[in-house]
Amino acid sequence: MGRYQTEEQVSSKTRDETKEPSMYRVLLHNDDYTTMEFVVEVLMYVFNKSPESAAKIMLNVHQKGIGICGVYTHEVAETKVDTVHNLARESGYPLRCSMEQE
Repeated sequence: MGRYQTEEQVSSKTRDETKEPSMYRVLLHNDDYTTMEFVVEVLMYVFNKSPESAAKIMLNVHQKGIGICGVYTHEVAETKVDTVHNLARESGYPLRCSMEQE
């Protein structure tokens, strides 16, 4: 058998810049029908907020008309918005949730 010689070249490219993913704020909007208790439950269940933090965000939504639930990547934010809408619909509430790029 003959001898085989192989030359290997390793090409390594490094990116000079690592681009961070765009982040999105998830917002809850006030309405006259959704109960404060339901909003607190949603904040605790969907956004993993403590009861105290959830109550603070809920009051912000109630008093200012809108409140920030958290900041996430696009896919996570979109999933959380859909989850809030599904839970609200199942419970008979018109709670509105949206997302906006930071």
